[in-house]
Amino acid sequence: MNNIVQRFIKLEHTSLTSQCYREAVVTELRKVIPFSASCCTMVDPNTRLSIGAITEDNVEKIHPLIFKYEFSQNDFNHYDELVQSQTTVAILSEATEGQLERSHRYRMILQPAGFRDELRAALMSEGKCWGYLTLFRGEQQPLFAKEDRSLLSTITPLIGRALRQYRLELSHKEANHQVQRNGILILSDDLHPLSCDVIAEDWLAVLRHLEKIDDKTLPRPIRAICSRALEEVETETAQVFLSIPGHPYLLIRASCLHHFDQSKQIAVSFEPASPSDILPFIEEVYHLSQREKEITSQVIRGFSTKEIAAAFHISAYTVQDHLKSIFYKTGVASRRELVWKLFSQYVLK
Repeated sequence: MNNIVQRFIKLEHTSLTSQCYREAVVTELRKVIPFSASCCTMVDPNTRLSIGAITEDNVEKIHPLIFKYEFSQNDFNHYDELVQSQTTVAILSEATEGQLERSHRYRMILQPAGFRDELRAALMSEGKCWGYLTLFRGEQQPLFAKEDRSLLSTITPLIGRALRQYRLELSHKEANHQVQRNGILILSDDLHPLSCDVIAEDWLAVLRHLEKIDDKTLPRPIRAICSRALEEVETETAQVFLSIPGHPYLLIRASCLHHFDQSKQIAVSFEPASPSDILPFIEEVYHLSQREKEITSQVIRGFSTKEIAAAFHISAYTVQDHLKSIFYKTGVASRRELVWKLFSQYVLK
């Protein structure tokens, strides 16, 4: 077991990109847990929607259906349930007590595609989810065992930590953050692109290049937010925040358009991320505590030490102590420098 853990720790320092890292993770996993196919997805930790995935051909064919059923069907081992539970790794055959037919996902997606069992994991780090991992076994393979689940449970915190680091490293680097105009993409309710402007077309090309997919395939972030928007889940925001090397920070949103004939279309907007969109990520980069995040937010809004102390029912001295810690972590010496560091450095260039 120690050798396996050490191999995964080493992967964190040998892969140049998150794409290469996830491909290496799948390769290493195959050495210790047999499976016929896999999918490793990075997610926006705030909305838990996909910002990119690596899949194998036999999974890519059913990937759109997996998205659709994840948001529209009650079933076993939903990713959101794994994130909220104490056990973040689960086996489908175990959850159904050996009766796989009880799972709608198994009957409608996995079995027709030639898969028998499924092992899912939410990739957690520091209380947030940074990705999902799914392993599939074919009809001729045995069901996943408790030993497989136990082994994967040992490894997933390492994968979650690595994905967090890759995600935040991109935010921390100064990319070409010039302001760009918004782009619009219109899709049918079966996620078929209908029209778009030039800005959206450019972003589609960027996302497809990042995921190494062809121009016929809809990028996963768009597929994820559209699937969410179609279900009209009011408590969830159908959006993802992306940090892509060499490009401005990007916010992609999806919303349903209702026509008078009752048909639906989906509008997808590509927007340069605002300071308020970027702030939570930058706070993660500098490892600010929850209280430090709250005080930073107050500083950004221009509140004085006295006003911050009153808002949180703490003394002005305690506020000053928190500010000293914030300044130290972010490498600044004053409130003015802090505001510049968080906004000017990352939003304007």
